[in-house]
Amino acid sequence: MRNIGLVLWHTFYTKVVSKTFFFTSFFMILFMSIILNIEAILDFFDDDPETSVYSVAVVDETEEVFGELEHVFDQRDETIHFEQYDSSRVSDEEVYDRYDAMLFIEGTVDHPVAHYEAPSINQSYLPRVLESEIQSIAEEKRIEQSGISEDVIDNIAQPITFSLEASDDNARSEAELDQARFFVYILLFVIYFTVLFLGNMIASEVATEKSSRVMELLITSTSPAQQMFGKILGVGLVGLTQYSIIFLVALVTFGIGMDGSLPQVSGNVGQAEQEMIQEASFSLELFMLAFVYFVLGYFLYATLAAMLGSLVTRIEDVGLAVGPMNMLVILALLISMFSLGNPSATITTVTSYIPFFTPMIMFLRVGMGEASSFEMILSFVLLFISIAILMVIATRVYRGGVLLYSQGRLIEMIKRALIVTNREKDN
Repeated sequence: MRNIGLVLWHTFYTKVVSKTFFFTSFFMILFMSIILNIEAILDFFDDDPETSVYSVAVVDETEEVFGELEHVFDQRDETIHFEQYDSSRVSDEEVYDRYDAMLFIEGTVDHPVAHYEAPSINQSYLPRVLESEIQSIAEEKRIEQSGISEDVIDNIAQPITFSLEASDDNARSEAELDQARFFVYILLFVIYFTVLFLGNMIASEVATEKSSRVMELLITSTSPAQQMFGKILGVGLVGLTQYSIIFLVALVTFGIGMDGSLPQVSGNVGQAEQEMIQEASFSLELFMLAFVYFVLGYFLYATLAAMLGSLVTRIEDVGLAVGPMNMLVILALLISMFSLGNPSATITTVTSYIPFFTPMIMFLRVGMGEASSFEMILSFVLLFISIAILMVIATRVYRGGVLLYSQGRLIEMIKRALIVTNREKDN
């Protein structure tokens, strides 16, 4: 245990005091701060299209729509101003020096044909508002011509009452599902990036020591198993330290209150997304569940990464060696993203029991209320068994792999490492 502690402390200390740790932490914090405040940043550098003032020249051949538009926007005190324009002057080169856009209206007031023209149509707010209002004007005119009263129209458009209720006692309510979906979405990405980042860090650490011949000195003082477990625990502690700092900064930046309520949102966020975020509150249960699956997933992938890192001779080959492992993590994330809208799908249920997918997919199922307590416990048991088996295999491969300096295919290198381990035991 003492040797494991020494390797752990050495790995942790050298990583934490390195410039790489400082700069990666700094840029991750900066990135997190920008993402959480992206709306305020964009508003600072760019005007809100809904509060900007627009001037629109209107060529109205119906001779009615222009008056209706002007009347509607004057009543609403909107920031869109209209001016009737002579169609014979449309080719005037100075037209866009005075107006932001031109609106051509043909046909009749009940069936208008509108054409919007502007120097650029990248900004969609103005044409969308104009289209909506012209549509409303045409609909009102059609209703008026049909002789149908507004009371009848309002009665027809009256929304029905439709509520959702789950019959299963263990199922979550609609509000709870919105809350769970919000946190599951965030925590899935945390698990994904953390496992991927730390796994590659371990593989690179092992490969670096091996390529610099430091490994030959290390194995004379500590056993390969102690080295491997020390590095796994050390890098894991580095990751927890780094992500704890980032998490605290995110809490402060995002402005989550002491009562767990989330901040108000505004701007271009959809109504459904706004309601989901407003009603969500910090869920300690989901957070702890994500932490447990993260730890188990980390040990599973970290053990695999340490084994793969011991098989390469050059640091340049680490990416190729851990490629299959990275693909497993990416595939697990893709299935999880697909399953957010349908957590009861067959592919979700089946893959949630595959150990390399379990940390993300089973967490999603439990968080969304689609997995029972028995299934959650079963997933823990399967993960523990898988980690134990993989650690036994990885220890044997690691012991021989760190002494190999030849190159070959992955399967061939594993076989060679096992042969070297058996020889070491015989001697």
